[in-house]
Amino acid sequence: MASKKYLLLAGAMSLLAASSSFAQVTPVYDALDSTKVPASRQAQQNNFSNHQYDFPAKPRDMWELGFHGGLHLINGTIPAQPGFGGGISLRKSLGHTFSVRAEYTGAFDKGMDYRLRPAIFNNSTAWGPTAAQNGGNIVANYKTASHQLSIDLMASLSNILFYKAQPKVNWYVFGGYSFGMIDVDVDALNANGQPYDFSGINFNAPRKDIKDQLKNLFDGDYEQNAPSQGNRGNIGRRDNNQLLRHGADFGTGIAFRVSKRFNIGIEEKYTLFFDDYLDGYSGPYSNHKDAFSYTSVRLNFNLGNSSKRVEPLWWVNPLNYAYNELSSPRHMKLPTPVLPDADGDGVTDQFDREPNTPAGAPVDVHGVAKDTDGDGVPDYKDKQLVTPTYCQPVDADGVGKCPDPECCKDMVKGQACNTLVLPSVSFKGSATKVASDNEAILASVASTLKSNPSCNILVTGHAGAKAKKGGVDLSSRRVDAVIDYLADKQGIDRGRFIKQNTPGESSTVDLAPAN
Repeated sequence: MASKKYLLLAGAMSLLAASSSFAQVTPVYDALDSTKVPASRQAQQNNFSNHQYDFPAKPRDMWELGFHGGLHLINGTIPAQPGFGGGISLRKSLGHTFSVRAEYTGAFDKGMDYRLRPAIFNNSTAWGPTAAQNGGNIVANYKTASHQLSIDLMASLSNILFYKAQPKVNWYVFGGYSFGMIDVDVDALNANGQPYDFSGINFNAPRKDIKDQLKNLFDGDYEQNAPSQGNRGNIGRRDNNQLLRHGADFGTGIAFRVSKRFNIGIEEKYTLFFDDYLDGYSGPYSNHKDAFSYTSVRLNFNLGNSSKRVEPLWWVNPLNYAYNELSSPRHMKLPTPVLPDADGDGVTDQFDREPNTPAGAPVDVHGVAKDTDGDGVPDYKDKQLVTPTYCQPVDADGVGKCPDPECCKDMVKGQACNTLVLPSVSFKGSATKVASDNEAILASVASTLKSNPSCNILVTGHAGAKAKKGGVDLSSRRVDAVIDYLADKQGIDRGRFIKQNTPGESSTVDLAPAN
């Protein structure tokens, strides 16, 4: 029996797991909204709004109307068969954690033993003929119809959340008082009003076979009042047959929020009526009391005007308002921050990466002086605030040196070459080789030429005052000697030299810019 019960429970849980795919609606609840606060608590709400009280008033919330049905069993002396229960409930919150629920449950239960037991006769002679027929023994059975009224205090365990805005699952426990009207009957006589004879039943067979034989024997009429103890009421299928019992119930459940108006739940409820005759038989060897076990699937609906009420408070996270207020304050009084800012740039010293910028100097969010053009000179010093990249690097004032336009490069080059001052090289007698004392002079000339690669050089030799033939040859050889030294020894391009011979002092070769 227990395996069937848990199989049904597993199936119901699978159904509820599918509810996670349903749409989730974030609750709209604003602690500053006085329209959802009843008149009796408006004074507290006003004091809260005016910063005269720290806590908002509790809002109106909806009632929950529930319909339930499921597996009902009697945990008693006689093995139970699956029964059915169903009913209706009404629940109202007391706060975010506690709530009260009133509930009605009607149920039908059956059970049948598979063993011969001594007959019980409390307040009933129903088993007398059958017991006499079978040596004082019977095979106990029962059919119980019950009406149960309960009022329970419930505690929600999963609606105070630190990391989510709203609970999507509500797990709860409960306990309370139940009043039961319980009608227990037994099938003690056959269709002819005669006692049952169990002599044809093989009680040594497997349990299933014994039960099959007994089902074929019993007619299922349940025509007799079951044995009982205590008070009865004149209510039920037969006069003077209703047990009126007070009991205690407890249990646990879980509900899955589908929308602002609807949730699906599953619940296990256990009820103790402190009576051993709920199944019509009291165990002779123990003080075990019978109890109701009810596993139900519940469909719950929230009732009330959503413009004036929030969802039931067990679906409202009480920390939601506090977290929202910390993230985006609307009600808190925030004092103007007073933090040191030594340089007065608007960035406090605690976060200022450049705590000594001059007064009035524009800074970024880190307190560092801005450098709009990125030339390394801060804006407050930069005399050329936006210096193009191609004009950088810049001088100490942030002013760059931009290259000349393409159209003027040649002219600038010519002007630069004209300013060059180059020395003359002296030769002794009829020498045509560069003397060692002239090598240093030509090395200096080569350095100048390398620094001015766009400048060409005029190399002038002198053939003497009368420009004799022999003098021209000597002058030409000396010019070649100077060019050879600069080209071969110093690496100057020969194409940059222009030769000429003129009258003049024949012992020198003059160097001058050709541009």
